Amino acid sequence: MLKVFDIRKQFNEIVVLDSVSFSVKKSDIVGLAGPSGGGKSTLLRCIQKLDTPDSGSIECNGRAGFMFQDFQLFPHLTVLENLTYAPSLKEKKQNCLKHARDMLKNLGIMSKANAYPRDLSGGQKQRVALARSLMIKPDILLCDEPTSGLDVATTTDVVTLLESVCEMGVTMVIASHDLDFLTKISDRIILLNGGKIVVDIQPQRLDNSVDYLKKYY
Repeated sequence: MLKVFDIRKQFNEIVVLDSVSFSVKKSDIVGLAGPSGGGKSTLLRCIQKLDTPDSGSIECNGRAGFMFQDFQLFPHLTVLENLTYAPSLKEKKQNCLKHARDMLKNLGIMSKANAYPRDLSGGQKQRVALARSLMIKPDILLCDEPTSGLDVATTTDVVTLLESVCEMGVTMVIASHDLDFLTKISDRIILLNGGKIVVDIQPQRLDNSVDYLKKYY
């Protein structure tokens, strides 16, 4: 599904990604862990082609969707308009609206279809951002800090939501500094520090995986 080979990315004198290589199988949930500045977000952006690596290669078989950390919802559009703005350029409007309404219903926010982003809670914005990223029917979903700023209860809801996305057959790569969250949802965790992969584990096979991962921060 996804192959990252020997990726290197540098901003000025700072090496953000240093010879990073890994692969992801279809329907896997892979967590990208590590401290701030460790290269997680830059790696996601390179996979999505929002940034270009200085060297190396990335092969992604299928369509990729991206869920931004700060949501990036259009403030002047309603929730429904946010979902249909880009997809409607390629789909028939009627089909696009039906798909958007179904998505909102499945994520439990149909009542907010005509609301504006300013009227939503952080958890509701998160659901809208997820719904919008799923509108293009991605084969792989890239999530950048999906629990940032959310309370414990809402974080639990996000885990359930992302697990339901995986049940749709969508592969996921999730960047987060929240180790408790990643160990709950991920089949595999890759920890980046200083631009390098320092740990690559399956958390369910390791007792006290959170404490183990913390040693590499």
